[in-house]
Amino acid sequence: MALEPERPAAQERGSGALYRKVAADLREAITTGAFGEAGRLPAEGALAEQYGVSRGTVRQALAVLRSDGLVTSRRGTRRVVLGTARVQSFSELLSFTHWAYSMGEEPGGILDSLVRRPADAAEREQLRLEPGSEVYVTVRLRTLSGTPVMVERTIYPPRVGEIVAQLPPDVVSHTEVLREHGILFTDADHTIDIVAANAEDARLLGCRRGGPLLRERRRTTDPTGTPVEWSQDRYLPGTVAFSVHNSLATSALSRHAREGD
Repeated sequence: MALEPERPAAQERGSGALYRKVAADLREAITTGAFGEAGRLPAEGALAEQYGVSRGTVRQALAVLRSDGLVTSRRGTRRVVLGTARVQSFSELLSFTHWAYSMGEEPGGILDSLVRRPADAAEREQLRLEPGSEVYVTVRLRTLSGTPVMVERTIYPPRVGEIVAQLPPDVVSHTEVLREHGILFTDADHTIDIVAANAEDARLLGCRRGGPLLRERRRTTDPTGTPVEWSQDRYLPGTVAFSVHNSLATSALSRHAREGD
């Protein structure tokens, strides 16, 4: 079904909504399997006719889907659907809870353990703690609409961990409660790799011990640059994908090139 009639270019730029509507409709079709796994989207002209918009609007919508990791393309071929895993973008810092809600999923969190113990050398370095400092370590099973998807292991410095330790074991979002206490999560460094599931992962996720898990390691800081968490999340394969947007305009290589002009 076509969307509202194409607006003049100036009006479309002002609303910024039309290409987002096309992207949202295509995203829903992809996630419901309308194009099949590794299927091909219709050509730009066919999509433009289907939605009653210009090819430029279609290209903008497809760029959104590409940045979300849902489609890809090569020169001379139509866009190919990459899959239906839920995509988490690093273009903005979202908690697991906010990301889940943005995808139309119901987030869940089940506390498996919480301990207070002396910080080891790596933890002191990551959280900028003095020798002899203690940390709070939580292990939680995270779910999307009731389905286990990830084991979350988070290490908090004392000022943050003391608050977390007072929370009910089934609280969905630590981040929201900490924000109410004035602790803000504003910047994060991420590292993504693959690891083998250990015995604890297998017990919580119901997967095979030694099987592959997608791991995201993250250190988050507050507006002053002070670390507030060091976390390791392990996802079941096929449950999530991560997307990253890069720009030549902000790369060191392009800066050097401009300086040499």
